[in-house]
Parts: sequence; C-alpha cells; structure tokens
Amino acid sequence: MSTDIEIADAAKMQPITEIAAKLALKKDDFEQYGKYKAKINFPVKEISGKKHKLILVTGINPTPAGEGKSTVLVGLGDAMNQLGHQTTIAMREPSMGPVFGIKGGATGGGYSQIIPMEDINLHFTGDLHALTSANNTLAALIDNYIMRDNKLGLDPRRIIWRRVEDVNDRALRTVVTGLGGLSQGVPRETGFDITAASEMMAILCLSESLHDLKRRIGRIVVGYSYEKKPITVDELGFTGAITLLLKDAIKPNLVQSLGHTPAIIHGGPFANIAHGCNSVLATQIAMARSDYTVTESGFGADLGAEKFLDIKCRVLKKIPDAAVIVATARALKYNGGVDKKDLTKENISALKKGMANLARHVHNIQKYGIPVVVAINHFDSDTEAEIQTIKDACQEMDIKGIRVDAWAKGGNGTQDLAKEVIALTKKTYDFIPLYDENDSIEEKITTIATKIYGAKRVVFSKKARKQMKQFAKFGWEKLPVCIAKTQYSFTDDQTKLGAPTDFDFHIRDLVPKLGAGFIVALSGTIMTMPGLAKHPSAENMDIDDNGQISGLF
Repeated sequence: MSTDIEIADAAKMQPITEIAAKLALKKDDFEQYGKYKAKINFPVKEISGKKHKLILVTGINPTPAGEGKSTVLVGLGDAMNQLGHQTTIAMREPSMGPVFGIKGGATGGGYSQIIPMEDINLHFTGDLHALTSANNTLAALIDNYIMRDNKLGLDPRRIIWRRVEDVNDRALRTVVTGLGGLSQGVPRETGFDITAASEMMAILCLSESLHDLKRRIGRIVVGYSYEKKPITVDELGFTGAITLLLKDAIKPNLVQSLGHTPAIIHGGPFANIAHGCNSVLATQIAMARSDYTVTESGFGADLGAEKFLDIKCRVLKKIPDAAVIVATARALKYNGGVDKKDLTKENISALKKGMANLARHVHNIQKYGIPVVVAINHFDSDTEAEIQTIKDACQEMDIKGIRVDAWAKGGNGTQDLAKEVIALTKKTYDFIPLYDENDSIEEKITTIATKIYGAKRVVFSKKARKQMKQFAKFGWEKLPVCIAKTQYSFTDDQTKLGAPTDFDFHIRDLVPKLGAGFIVALSGTIMTMPGLAKHPSAENMDIDDNGQISGLF
C-alpha cells in the first residue's frame, strides 16, 4: 500500500494559474510562489449568481486511532466537483509542531490530499514564521521598553505577552529572561507558547483586511501597569511595526487537491488552546467565488465547531448551511473502552457504548439548528456489521450515517456523502446562538460547559473569579469566550472518554485576547506549549541527496 507522501509525489499537479482560473481570479488577483502555490491579493469581488453555500466539517473527540477529518473534507470537496457542483476547499495550514510531533500534517491523506503536501507541511509560504517573528518582535520591544524609560509604568511582573515558536518544546514553557546584569534587561519570569496557539495567529485568522489587522494588533493587551491598568500595543506605539511584518502573511494561500479542486489554505490555530478555524479572509474569498465552500474546524465538535459557531461566525457573518461530523468505528470503539492494540478487532458492544460520544456531538450541532450528517470514515479493518451498527444508531437520531472511502478512492469514494450534503444545504433553518453576547463571562463559560460538554457545574479558581470581576470593570464582558481544554474528552480530564455527565469542569485562569476579540479560559491542566512524545515523527523523517523526502506520513 502506498504512503501519503508516495501518492502525493506521484500526482500530476496543474499549474496554479489553471487553479486560479477556476475561481475566476485574474493575473493581478494573485502572486505566484513557484509553479504550484500562490498568494491571493484582496479585496476579491464576489461573483454574482453563485450559491455561496458553506459546509462545516467537524468530528468526534480525536483518539490515537485517528479519525481522518481532513481526509474526508478533501474527498468531499473533490466529490462535489465531480458531481458538477463548483466547490472550493478552505482549510488551516499545518503547524510544524504536530508535523514533527505525533499528530502529523493537515493536508488529508491517501487519495484525498492537498498538494504539494511536502511544501504545505514544511514552511509553506512562510506564514507561521512571519507570525512568530511579529510576535517575538513585540516581545523584544516590550522588554526594551521596560528597560528604558517605561513611561506608562508597565509592571514586569504583570506582562502577559509571551514569546512563541512553531515547535513542540516543553522546556520553554517557563523561562526567566533578562539575566546577566543591568545591560541585559529587566529579569522576569515568562515563557513560550506554540505559534498556532498565539493571539497573533488568532488575529490573522479573524481579520477581514489589512486595516482590520492593524486595528486588532493595536488593541492587544500586553500587560498591566503598577496601577493595574491594562496597557495596549497602541499605547506603546508599536502597532505599525508589528503590522508590516504580516503584510504578506495576511494574504490567503491558493493550492489544489489531488482532484484539482481549488484549496485556499490559510492560518492554523489549534482548537484545543485557540479558536481552531482557518482565516475569515480565506473563507470569504472561497464563498465569494464558489457555489459551495467546504471548510473545517479543529478537533472535535465540542472544541472546533463550538468556536467556529460562537467566535468565527460573529466575524464571518455567515452560518454553515450544513455540517458533517466525521466518525470511525475504531475511534468509537476506543471511546467504548477498547485498548488501542485491539481496535482492528470487531467489537459491536464496545462500538455501541462508544456511540454515546458521537450522539452528543450530533445533538450539540443540532442545538444550533444546523442540518447534520455523519461521515463514517471507512478503514480496511472495519466490518460490515460495525458500519451497519453506526448507520443504525444514526437512523435512531433521525440523521444519515454514510460510509466514506476518501483515503482509498478520493472523491469517487465520497460521492454519497456529497449528495447528502447538497440536499442538506437546500434546507432552511433558524440559527440558535448558544449564548447572548451580553451574558457575563461566567455565564458564557457555564453555558458552554453544561450545554456542550455535559458538565454539572463549573468550578472557578480564586484567581479566575478575581479576573472575571476585573475584566467586567474594564468592559470586556461582552467578548465571546474561547475555552482551552483537552481535545480527548468532553471534560477537563483527558482520560474520561465517551460522553461523561455529572462532572465538575475547572477553570484555573483567564487571559484577555482583545486583539483576537475573545477571552481565553484555561481549564484543567491544559498547556499552551505542547511537548514531544517519546518517539516523535521526526525520528522517521529523512531526505536523500536528490532532495527526496521520506517518512513524512
């Protein structure tokens, strides 16, 4: 069986000019990055007469067995085009942290991939490096400011702006800077986050223009004064310098799938510690130029889809016309208590037990009123009895469960799902917001935890309660909340699989992200800088003298 990289290497790509033509992009609408990649200039005018339908692809809680959400998304985009429905794919770009860690890339797999996959997974057009540079330039300017005159009285103990890297590096979670004497700066405790979890990444993904990007950067709160007043980038005078570092990164990237479907790949925030959606600009451009746009949200629907609907859609001003929840028999058996080594064996009883996880995700999407279908991502080890069990359970929920063979057959194996998605987009519904923007921060967090996660109550730390009072005083209560929690469970404990109920959900800390436009609530022991596994994927990677890469999935 061929690997993902072997399949991608064997593909015949179309020149990016031909892909751009499918979106009616003219010569001045894009800038080529070689033969097969391009940056899209903006603004891009809407094409009249297009359907402008939006499909959201999400999934159940991820497991070590893998679910293949990106693979299904790409296969769906290809299938819709094969069936004559002009479609564009809008996805996040990968962080090299997971690529060299354990999760892998973010370009799909098998015969449902975005290409050139090596380029996209390794540096791509440099967006994440630009974000890292902008973030860390701001950090350097802040340290220089407090060392020099510090007119605003920025308290070194209360600086909340941290440096970032696009790698998993637990050794940098907590550091002390400024050591070595007077000329080396002011010593203070700080740390690193991964670039994909940074506010700078969230700002890029939620900005609608260069002007909006600059406005958002200016309102970043970097810390507090000795009088405990928030201090912003605008007040420090660094807004223009930081914005210009992102003048190219803000332009969405155009590539293609193996089926030559246009794919706009831009921004890569994590859904467990950030808002987990590709850029608003990329989605807007895809919708403006297409009948159908297929997009994603990170990890399970409890994280990515909730944040897509409660954070991104407020900026996008468009609600999905349909949602796809990706599930696998293996992942459902894992949620039913089966050990990872036994997931290829048929186990109907464990599968039925694990269906509780899928059912909660389905009901959560339905709470918003959105029409939904389940994509049963097929693996070779799945039995017909297992596939039928999932279909029967979906039928009991009055929705369809459709087998998908996106990895092995690409768009040809995803056409049944595409037909159902098209049918769902023709339905009309009333969107039901999860919470009102005028709710307090405590009310918003409690609503998400109880209505989406299934918690009995939320337990706030003493620090978090103090912060909520402080944030209300600053007028930040109307902002949406972005809960950072483990992706593996509905709870804040990653070992509690399935669909737990009657549990306490713990919030330990709140972080204002005014540039992004939300408040981050840190739950449990979630880290904003991941670590590497005992045997990271990097151990399997190599490149030969001719530049041929191996071991990249």
